[in-house]
Amino acid sequence: MAALPLQVLVPEGSASTLQAAAGGGDTCPAGDGVWLEVLNGNAAARTVTLVTPGLYQGLAIADRTCVIPAGERWKIPVGRIYAGSDGQASITYSPDAASVTVGCFKYAS
Repeated sequence: MAALPLQVLVPEGSASTLQAAAGGGDTCPAGDGVWLEVLNGNAAARTVTLVTPGLYQGLAIADRTCVIPAGERWKIPVGRIYAGSDGQASITYSPDAASVTVGCFKYAS
């Protein structure tokens, strides 16, 4: 698992980068206004899953899955609900991370 750095975008404009998704999954900070940007460069769809570690009234909350079609670039909100005890969200890719690039972003407040 690789830790994706939080890239803070400023009003004047910011350079942003995507990096190769890790085969074993990634982590990124979770919180208000944070999003994961996913570019699927693969010829087939890829499923991105954000693990939801919490409970609501003792019941498990379902993980968030997003199917990213081939060649598309999506933005996925990474709210606090996805934060583990360390404040990080866990992200997995299925069936694999081949040709998938990702980045974690937030606008400067």
